[in-house]
Amino acid sequence: MSSVRLSDLRRTTSFRLALLFLALFGAASLTLFGFLYWQTAGYLKNGTDEWLARELASLVAASPSQLIEHLNEHAARDPEGDRPFALFDAAGHGVAGKVANLPTPSPSNRPFEFRLNRRGEAVTFRGLAHRLPSGDVVLVSQNVHEMHEFRELLVGAMAWGGLLVLIMGLAGAAVIGAGSVRRIDEVARAIERIVNGNLAERLPTRGTAGDLDRLVDVVNGMLDDIERLMHEVKGVSDGIAHDLRTPLTRLLAGLERAARRAASVEEFAAAVDEAIVETKAVLSTFGAMLRISEVEDGARRTGFTTLDLAAIAADVRDFYEPLAEGKGVSLSLKDGSRGSAKMAGDPSLLFEAIGNLVDNAIKFTPSGSRVTLRIFRANENLGVIVTDTGPGIPAEEREAVLRRFYRAERSRHTPGSGLGLSLVAAVARLHGLDVVIEDAKPGCRVTLRREGASTWPTLAAAVTQDTRPAALGR
Repeated sequence: MSSVRLSDLRRTTSFRLALLFLALFGAASLTLFGFLYWQTAGYLKNGTDEWLARELASLVAASPSQLIEHLNEHAARDPEGDRPFALFDAAGHGVAGKVANLPTPSPSNRPFEFRLNRRGEAVTFRGLAHRLPSGDVVLVSQNVHEMHEFRELLVGAMAWGGLLVLIMGLAGAAVIGAGSVRRIDEVARAIERIVNGNLAERLPTRGTAGDLDRLVDVVNGMLDDIERLMHEVKGVSDGIAHDLRTPLTRLLAGLERAARRAASVEEFAAAVDEAIVETKAVLSTFGAMLRISEVEDGARRTGFTTLDLAAIAADVRDFYEPLAEGKGVSLSLKDGSRGSAKMAGDPSLLFEAIGNLVDNAIKFTPSGSRVTLRIFRANENLGVIVTDTGPGIPAEEREAVLRRFYRAERSRHTPGSGLGLSLVAAVARLHGLDVVIEDAKPGCRVTLRREGASTWPTLAAAVTQDTRPAALGR
């Protein structure tokens, strides 16, 4: 976008907030300027009134002859007539001083303002008059034209300052609003590219940790999950096409062969048995896929309860110990949690995830080797580690084995659907766990862990599902 549209600018939250703060600042400034004007004008006026009162008091206290003398002396000291003093008779005609006629109205003993002609211009004076017992009136006054000019100058300065603040505030609001519009346009263009199919695109951030950056970070995290899920969906489709083609082909070939060649009931029965085996394998694969989808849906969080991870690991050890003995593999459990392995979760799902890891370890560990199941707690970290002494998983395949239907090359001829570790990863995400696959030298070490275990929530919902589901192969 080359320019910011005014219609977009005035609708932005930043622009409106800037205007709001400008209005609040303007109201506060107007109040402050009004207070300063009131205090300054009052101070100048009070100072003038106090001087007039002192001068009038000194004149009133003098005798008539002294009064005339004082007025003449003052007139000599004030040739410009900026502070005219005068004495008037009862009719208001000037007796002494530079004011010919008594200004009207002239309230007695109260300051008042009046105008006199000075050098062809009407000038404002502030005066104070007092009527003597003889009926004469004494007037003292001062030119307040400069004081009025000062007040007008102060008001003008405040007005121009307010106008300048208004212009700068509007300019600042426009700049802030334009920045918000450009930022939103950048986000909108990124969203359009994502909608058009570029799932690798992410919303731009500025690294300021501001409100919009925090929202963008959350959305980018959601986009990461969406991209991952889309790739998994594509991988599932490819996996179904690749991995289910073989058993379905075998099933079809067996049935066709039986239809063409079988000559006895026994041969038909054998063909049916083979078809049943292949069909069960296909159904097992679809069941595993549905199981992973159920876990990834997140609805099982409502069934979270407080559980003991060590107790679940002990159940896994008891459940898989006969399988390990049958293969000649030593299966052991080590509890390093010191009796503090409590966490919130679904016991059935955690049993299934740990059971899959143990089942894979037993399956790929040669006879005479060992598989170790260990519960650990270090500071605030809690988790479970499954270690075997088998061939291990190559470093370049450790991330790929968590995808659906992926099977390492060395396990291609081992029974299984390639969904076991995918289910483990889904259960781990549901419980906020990290899956870490490492080299045990020799063998493989798989860790389910989460940092800050003491902050895990404690939920009271009970889980009634069977805690010993069937395990899935690697």
